[in-house]
Amino acid sequence: MTREHGSCSWVDLLYIIIYTCVDMIMATGVFRLLGDDVRLRLLCLLTRERLNVSELTAILGVAQSGVSRHLGLLRDAGFVEEQREASFAYYRATEGGQNPTVDALWPVLESQFESSTDGDPFRDDDVRLREVIRLRREHRETHGAAVGESSRQLVPGRSWAAWSRALGLLLPTATVADLGCGDGHLTLEMARWALKVVAVDQSSATLSRARRMARRQRMSNILWKKGDIERLPLGDRSVDIAVLSQALHHATDPEQALREAVRVTRPRGRVLVLDLCEHQQRWVQDRFGDRWLGFSPAVLEKSMRRAGLTKVRSRSGLAEEPFGVVTAVGTVGPARAKKKR
Repeated sequence: MTREHGSCSWVDLLYIIIYTCVDMIMATGVFRLLGDDVRLRLLCLLTRERLNVSELTAILGVAQSGVSRHLGLLRDAGFVEEQREASFAYYRATEGGQNPTVDALWPVLESQFESSTDGDPFRDDDVRLREVIRLRREHRETHGAAVGESSRQLVPGRSWAAWSRALGLLLPTATVADLGCGDGHLTLEMARWALKVVAVDQSSATLSRARRMARRQRMSNILWKKGDIERLPLGDRSVDIAVLSQALHHATDPEQALREAVRVTRPRGRVLVLDLCEHQQRWVQDRFGDRWLGFSPAVLEKSMRRAGLTKVRSRSGLAEEPFGVVTAVGTVGPARAKKKR
């Protein structure tokens, strides 16, 4: 990492400042500590929000053991402090006035963090941080007070998972296709109310993990199939409902995937899509293999109609979220009678 600061890199400038503040032996140790990209990204995040190891692991994409090791080094050097609440450990950047060396370095570090640009790891981390904060807020709003808060009462048994299962009991018994099922968590939820679920994914390893999870939960009404969502290993008109959950943005040709979903769905059946709203976070293409940066409701509805669906309607997530979700549903038209020759 060599960002320019005037005629020398910011790392060179940092090195000079360190030497003016502390003796040579200590300066060398601090310089080595801050010469690691992951530790700098950790510091940047912890100047913005108090976070735990699991949250930092999700944001950085680094193994939990690595995050813990980096945090330990930064804590020992005085850049990070640990705060414990019940059985939870949170970390944040230290405040001023505790360590003269750290105090002298913070202005340079914060200036570098603020000057990061689009495509920079710091900016990408900031987007993931906002997603973590959104999930934390959603959990707080739906499950009661967060750790350390007493303003809201915790309600035993309040659960979005239980609510979704209750809604499932209102649905008619149906054969459902989970197209691009991934690790199978949604598949298992659908299997609780469906007559049968056909789960399709192109990864053998992912399907194996999903099968093991289904066996542990004694789910016996799931048929697992390896295949591509753009060329489904299913017969025509073989399911009542086809679900594409966070799958279309991985497809080479999303409209072809929708046409395949229509093909395997019976007349008057439904195709349900849950996917990312249109966004500009290109880092997901390298990290998750996304081919498309989400879809606007208008584009998704148009694609669904072109695939042969009618009565299409959609809803989208909040605009201020970095990764909103768009949901859309359409109905497969009635079967056409064959023309007599």
